[in-house]
Amino acid sequence: MEFFWKQQDDIPAGMGYPLFGIAHILSVGITLFLTWVISCFIIRLEDRKQRVILKIIPVLMLGMEVFKDLFLISVHRFGIGYLPLHICSIGIFVFLFREWLPWRWAKEVFGEIAFIIIMPASIAALMFADWTIYYPVLNFMNIYSYVWHGLLILYPILLIKRKEINPSIRHIHYCLLFLCVVVPPIYAFDKHFECNYFFVNWPVPNSPLSWMASFMGTPGYLLGYAGLTIAVILILYLGVELKRITR
Repeated sequence: MEFFWKQQDDIPAGMGYPLFGIAHILSVGITLFLTWVISCFIIRLEDRKQRVILKIIPVLMLGMEVFKDLFLISVHRFGIGYLPLHICSIGIFVFLFREWLPWRWAKEVFGEIAFIIIMPASIAALMFADWTIYYPVLNFMNIYSYVWHGLLILYPILLIKRKEINPSIRHIHYCLLFLCVVVPPIYAFDKHFECNYFFVNWPVPNSPLSWMASFMGTPGYLLGYAGLTIAVILILYLGVELKRITR
């Protein structure tokens, strides 16, 4: 537990664990299993309690983000790289808008974005985690990352289980417009401040993006990145449509 309350710059090199190693695979498996179990438990509660939980999840996540930042400030390690500008951090605002804006269209649009964009991005973040090489398993930032991404997956699952959203390929413009609004300013921010939000400046090692960069180069891999993103969106919509047809 010596390194539990340490940020990566204060942890000796080699204390992390490899991507797709036993610790990583177990961590991802436990996270996804607990997320599914919790969703099954919540969906069996009375409707009023389910609605309260849906309201609480994004507020809880906002509190978690603030706590994490306060921790980083306390150890003098908060910096420009910890702003909530990754797609998984922007998920907080998508969930908050979906739950707390009063308009029906907002609930439909942000609910669909949560399911089609935020959820698969969070699953990908777990599979190709970029923090494992820096942190030991018993570290606050490591555990926080799994809990955080688990909640990002839990919320859309609850929406779909409760039939509060009805994803359709006819709504694909919701997701595309969202990306068109969000990605360009973050790309400009990354270029100006040499950050890597959305992984548009350099790819995560041992990920599909690094594989693309190996033959497309940098920034050439961004074309493959865009194509992969659209492909995932279309696959999710196809899955939803197939499920609807086979009911």
